[in-house]
Amino acid sequence: MASTTETATPSDDRGAPSGADVPIVRFDQVTKRFGDLVVLDRLTLDVAHNERVAIIGPSGSGKSTLLRVLMTLEIPEEGVIYVDGEPLNRMERRGRLVPADRAHVRRVRAKIGMVFQHFHLFPHMSALGNVIEAPIHVLGLSCREAVARGEELLAMVGLSDKRDQHPNQLSGGQQQRVAIARSLAMRPSVMLFDEVTSALDPELVGEVLNTIRRIGEEHRITMLIVTHEMGFAKEFADRVCFFDEGQIREEGAAREILTAPQNPRTQQFLRAVLG
Repeated sequence: MASTTETATPSDDRGAPSGADVPIVRFDQVTKRFGDLVVLDRLTLDVAHNERVAIIGPSGSGKSTLLRVLMTLEIPEEGVIYVDGEPLNRMERRGRLVPADRAHVRRVRAKIGMVFQHFHLFPHMSALGNVIEAPIHVLGLSCREAVARGEELLAMVGLSDKRDQHPNQLSGGQQQRVAIARSLAMRPSVMLFDEVTSALDPELVGEVLNTIRRIGEEHRITMLIVTHEMGFAKEFADRVCFFDEGQIREEGAAREILTAPQNPRTQQFLRAVLG
């Protein structure tokens, strides 16, 4: 996974939180580089259980990389990510944190689900087949159990009548809703949404956002949502974090940040986005 050199806990010495205040997600001094480009710059962020956090900011600010390192699709060079109090990209060995092995990463990452901008559905499988594939082969559910779970989730995203259709028979919005149901089928504690409406025609955006709203109403689940839909973020999110150059420049209650930002860079960004 990462370098095999032993790494001590980051220098802010907070370490993993404990007790009732354990956040479901913690980024502790996390840095991610691509060559000489620093994409996440000693990022520190705590996310509470069942909190809904909208991540906004200009292109290239580190928003999607935040989700990708949490999903272990990218490996940070520095810092520790904790999930429910347990290190994700590190593991304890003889009282020290060292780079995590694959088994450790798979186990901790199982608490996280991600929905991408592009749907990544299996084209040769039906909508139901896409939803039940991982519960059967990863979680070990019986076919009967997986089908019952899949049908329940397809009903929740409004696609019961599409269960036997293949991705090429579905609209973009319907494909994205299948992708959301597929992620929920793994029963994650944290759901990540990476610009899930940006590849859709404008008239299809609403149906996907309504699906995310329904998840928030019907499931006790933490959500991190990278989005350019400012109206949705203002109405749905508990907190907004404005990213710029790999750092959080401003964060706070969604309505406060999106109606009366204090940071000049946030103000500039929102003027450009909202017109």
